[in-house]
Amino acid sequence: MLSRYELALEALERRGRLRALSGRGGLDFTSNDYLGLADSAELKDAITQALARGVPVGAGGSRLLRGNHPEHEMLEAEAATFFGAESALYFGSGFAANAALIATLPQRGDLLLYDELVHASTRDGLAGTRATHRAFIHNDVMDIEDALRAFRADNAQARCFVAVESLYSMDGDLAPLGDIAALAARYDATLLIDEAHATGVLGPQGRGLSALLEGAPHVITLHTCGKALGVSGGLLLMPDLLRRFMINRCKPFIYATAPSPLIASAVRTALRLCAGADDRRAALQARIAQLAGHLAHLGLPSTGTAIQPVILGADRRATAMSDALAKDGFDVRAIRPPTVPEGSARLRITLSSRLDALEVDALGAALARHMQDVAA
Repeated sequence: MLSRYELALEALERRGRLRALSGRGGLDFTSNDYLGLADSAELKDAITQALARGVPVGAGGSRLLRGNHPEHEMLEAEAATFFGAESALYFGSGFAANAALIATLPQRGDLLLYDELVHASTRDGLAGTRATHRAFIHNDVMDIEDALRAFRADNAQARCFVAVESLYSMDGDLAPLGDIAALAARYDATLLIDEAHATGVLGPQGRGLSALLEGAPHVITLHTCGKALGVSGGLLLMPDLLRRFMINRCKPFIYATAPSPLIASAVRTALRLCAGADDRRAALQARIAQLAGHLAHLGLPSTGTAIQPVILGADRRATAMSDALAKDGFDVRAIRPPTVPEGSARLRITLSSRLDALEVDALGAALARHMQDVAA
C-alpha cells in the first residue's frame, strides 16, 4: 500500500530534490529573522511577564467558542493602529491567513489575478476559491491592466482582486505597488498585499511597503509575525466589514483552535519593538550594501533587499554550493523547483541585523572560492 509513496520519494532523490529536516548549524544566512528579534532578551522578558500575569499558553478552543482571549483582541486593536488599518484579524500562521483570505473573500463570478511568483499559500487558497483566477506576468502592470479591462468589459458589477507580494520571498525584488494600487483603484479592484518579508524591514517604523496605502477601502494586507517580528502568526489588516465577513465565513478561522494567547502577547511586544527598531533596520541596510559589493565583484546582481538569490540553474549545483558553504561554517540553503521555476535553482541568502561586517565579508570570500569550484 505504501509503495507509491516510496516510488515518489525515490523519484525525488534521483532528481536531487528529496527534502529532509536538518538541525541548525553554521552562521545564519538562511532564516527570516531580519531584525534579530526571535532570540532577543526583550521577547523572552515579554513571555516571562505575560506568564506572571496569568496569560495562558493555550486557547482551549476556537475564537468563536471559548478560545477568544483579551490578548487576541488587544493585539488586533494595536496592530490596526500601528499599521493604519480599520481592523485586524489574527491567525496562527501567515500561511494559514493568506490561504484563508484567498479561499474565502473572492466569490463565484469574481476575478482574482495573482502574480506568477506568489507564495505557495496563495496557491493553496486558489484551490478553495470559487472565483475565476489566473496568473499575470511577474510585476507586469500592463498584463494586469489587460486582464482587468477584458474582464470589466463583460462583468461591470463583479468584484476583482489582485494578489501580490510586496517583497518576493525567493527573488528578493519589490512589487511596483504604487502603480498596481493606482490600477486597482481605476478598475474598482481590491488589492491583496502579502507583506510577509517586508513587515518590520521596509516602510516607516517597519510598517511595510504598503504603509501609505494601508487603510484604503480597496486594500487588504497580510503582515506575518514569524519573520522580522520574531514570533509567530499572521495578521490580516482590512476594513471592519470584511473582518466580520471572515469571522462568519472563513473555515480556517471558524474551526481552528485559536492561536496561543501567550504568543499573541509576545506579538504585541514585537510590534512595539518594531516601531523603535530604526537602529536594527540601519544595521540591516549596512549588511545589504556590504553583500552587494561582494556580489558585484563576482559579476552578480544585487536585489538591494535582505533576500539575495544567487541563481545557479541546475539543482545539484545549488545543493553542492550549499554543502560547500556549510563545510565553511555558513548556513545558506539551496532552493530548488517546484519552489522556484525549473532551471532556476539557487542559493537564497538572507541577511539580519545580528550579522556583523566580518561575518558578511567571510561569506563573500567563501562565495568567491566556491563559485569556480562547483561545476555548472
